[in-house]
Amino acid sequence: QVQLVESGGALVQPGGSLRLSCAVSGWIFSLDGMGWYRQAPGKQREMVAHITTSDATTYGDFVKGRFTVSRDNANNTMYLEMNSLKPDDTAVYYCSARSDNGVQYWGQGTQVTVSS
Repeated sequence: QVQLVESGGALVQPGGSLRLSCAVSGWIFSLDGMGWYRQAPGKQREMVAHITTSDATTYGDFVKGRFTVSRDNANNTMYLEMNSLKPDDTAVYYCSARSDNGVQYWGQGTQVTVSS
C-alpha cells in the first residue's frame, strides 16, 4: 500500500522559512514524478513544485525563486524548502506522486500559516 505523509507545516511570520517533508512508503510502479500542491480556502489547488525521477524541477510562477524542491531517494523523501514566506503562501500543502499509468497518490496535507 502506498502512503504519503507530509510534515513540517507550522505557523511562521512573514519572511520566515519552513521545510516541508513528504515521506513515501510502499512501492509505486513506474513513478513519473512527485510534486507539491497547495490549496487555500476558497481557491483552487495549485501546483507549487514538481520534480521528476531524473530530478528535473518545475515551479509555480508565484514562487519567484523562493522555494526549492528536492528528493532524497535513499530515504524515499521529498522536501520543499520555503523561504521568504508571504501571507499568500498560507495554505494546506499536499504531497503527491504519480505513476506513468495515471494513478496519483496524495498525502493528507500539512498546514502552513504565514502571519504575524
